[in-house]
Amino acid sequence: MKKTIFKGAATAIVTPLTKDGIDYEQFGRLIDWQIEEGIDAIVVCGTTGEASTLTDEEHRDAIAFAVKKVNGRVPVIAGTGSNDTAYAIELTQFACEAGADAILLVTPYYNKATQKGLIESFRAVADVSTKPIILYNVPSRTGCNILPATAAILAEHPNIVAIKEASGNISQIAELAALTRGKLDIYSGNDDQIVPIMSLGGIGVISVLSNPMPKATSELCRKFFEGDVAGAAKMQLDLLPLINALFCEVNPIPVKAAMAAMGYCENYLRLPLTTMEPEHEAKLLALMQEQGIDVGGKA
Repeated sequence: MKKTIFKGAATAIVTPLTKDGIDYEQFGRLIDWQIEEGIDAIVVCGTTGEASTLTDEEHRDAIAFAVKKVNGRVPVIAGTGSNDTAYAIELTQFACEAGADAILLVTPYYNKATQKGLIESFRAVADVSTKPIILYNVPSRTGCNILPATAAILAEHPNIVAIKEASGNISQIAELAALTRGKLDIYSGNDDQIVPIMSLGGIGVISVLSNPMPKATSELCRKFFEGDVAGAAKMQLDLLPLINALFCEVNPIPVKAAMAAMGYCENYLRLPLTTMEPEHEAKLLALMQEQGIDVGGKA
């Protein structure tokens, strides 16, 4: 059996940005709060962290900062995927040297690689990595789907230990679980499917919801693992309106608005992303208040 990186909820953390770059003071506050609230791991420079518009220097600095700030309290998982395999290799090597505990490797986007291309690309990165790798399947954003049979082949690589499944296709995820049992840990990549995926053998979630609600997201997972499946399912359904609001515009637009209202960042995104539409933001903040989240009187 391969070593499990984490079990429970990991936050795909936002990157606090200003017009001048990354706000490391706010980033540090946010990381500390997440850990204090009981989150099980931190994912830096993922989709939610706006990795696609960070400069190379910012990307590397954000990874190094997160590793230093977390200081071993929870695992740090660094997003290093790219549509350019050579660049993904460079970033992965940097993250390993910087002390990240694991790597999150998204499918090469835009290129629309064949399954053979995916296998060769992921293997090329895994061959040079000194840390375990989580594959990241999100075809709605990348135009490329890791098929279960492909994941099963990749699971034979000693450094490829898990997959974040955000295809939204439960039937595909069931097939993935059947083909890879014991060889690949499965994390939900969709907050509205945490319990369904755990019921198929998944061991947690890499979450957007846990940015504003780390304690509740971790608790949902713990309930399930402790055998309170009904309690976990109730939490999943009770949180569904807020989850839907967090995805009513493309991620990370809504969660950036949410975290800004909580005082952890500016509501600032880089083009082509723009700030949330006012009517959507009002609904999001109202739903956050219903969950007991202080939005600073902005709702």
